[in-house]
Amino acid sequence: MFRKYISVVVLVLGLLVIGLVGVAQQSPTEAPTGFDTPTLAQNPGSQSISNGIAQPPGDTYALDQTRFEQDHDASTGLGPVFNARACADCHQNPVSGGSSQFTEIRAGHNDINGNFIAATVPINDGANVIANRSIINDRALIPQAQEHIPDAENIRALRAALNTLGDGFVEAIDDSTFQVIAQRQLEVSGGRIHGEAVEVPVLEAPGQTRIGRFGWKDQHSSLLSFIGDAYLNEMGVTNRLRPKDVTTVGKLTSDPEDVPDNLGLADIDHFAQFIRGTKAPPRDAMLAATAASQAGEQLFEKIGCSTCHVGTIVTAPAGTVINGGTFAIPDALGNKIIHPYSDFLLHDVDTGDGIVQNPPEDTANKLRTVPLWGLRMHPRHMHDLKSLTLEDAIERHGGEAAHVRNRFRELSPAEKQALFTFLNSL
Repeated sequence: MFRKYISVVVLVLGLLVIGLVGVAQQSPTEAPTGFDTPTLAQNPGSQSISNGIAQPPGDTYALDQTRFEQDHDASTGLGPVFNARACADCHQNPVSGGSSQFTEIRAGHNDINGNFIAATVPINDGANVIANRSIINDRALIPQAQEHIPDAENIRALRAALNTLGDGFVEAIDDSTFQVIAQRQLEVSGGRIHGEAVEVPVLEAPGQTRIGRFGWKDQHSSLLSFIGDAYLNEMGVTNRLRPKDVTTVGKLTSDPEDVPDNLGLADIDHFAQFIRGTKAPPRDAMLAATAASQAGEQLFEKIGCSTCHVGTIVTAPAGTVINGGTFAIPDALGNKIIHPYSDFLLHDVDTGDGIVQNPPEDTANKLRTVPLWGLRMHPRHMHDLKSLTLEDAIERHGGEAAHVRNRFRELSPAEKQALFTFLNSL
């Protein structure tokens, strides 16, 4: 019966694909895959191969990657508080743009009505504060700016830095696709699984919103928004989307620190172009072809993992205007078949951290479904990286996924091993 329901989901998504193909007047094609952006100390980007995305006038993909890997210091806008000196510090495994072993700190508290309030962090021996601060940076330019979690902020969490490879294709998914997936989850699970799609602001298009898909809380819908926010919050570099530092204690430069270069492109534009040009994470083709992996894939669907970890999605047609009218999906990203093994929706699987980054308040204990493409490059799992084995990660699934976890527990040792083989092929 469950396979029948999965077939219905595939059929509905197939009908959606047909509708999109009708608009594009062409059949969808597989998105290119590969770990093809090696990190090089000499000549960064010189050996990298993009997904074929067209470059802005004068720009090159190697230049985009060079900016992504460039270290900052106080003279170039780093800090005063920060987590890393370069984008690639947190997005590098196994190549630039990949995942990371790093985690960031999030904190806050609930008010008397149970609503989440981001932290207020005293610095400089209490002479200054950083308010509305759900992220707590690990590093600072000077001792006076160093942040620490106040005792009163009793909601505390770790979040893993995310893979960004293939995120250009994720950005190109139409909002209606997420809505269809969410609706079918309700139907195939009898209401037990109910992914939430949240509308979030598009920073580069004031007043416009779109369904979120980036970040553990789906707090951003566009790559440029996600990047502009991260440039400030992870590196302390102000930019046109986030133009003001969170503190002036230890600050040496004037805002905004990220300004256009001779091509008219700021760093955040180069970062967005780099990520949009990355290929999707590839599978281990030899392992995927084994009988064990193929049996594991069938079990993955049978017990219900694929209800949230959706294996196949098709992006919107090339030319579709998204992000509040600021971006048209290019040929390299449009009408592409991707295999992210995620629905990019928010779910409560009993691992939520209590933190709200965008309304509504019911997102406090929900997190985005982890995309499993590139999973074999993750030695640690879940949003906090506290699960050191695949079995432990699966066992932590409760809430909406409790019945799926219980089906996993009923598998024989041989079946579990087949499932792990499939997962290790991703």
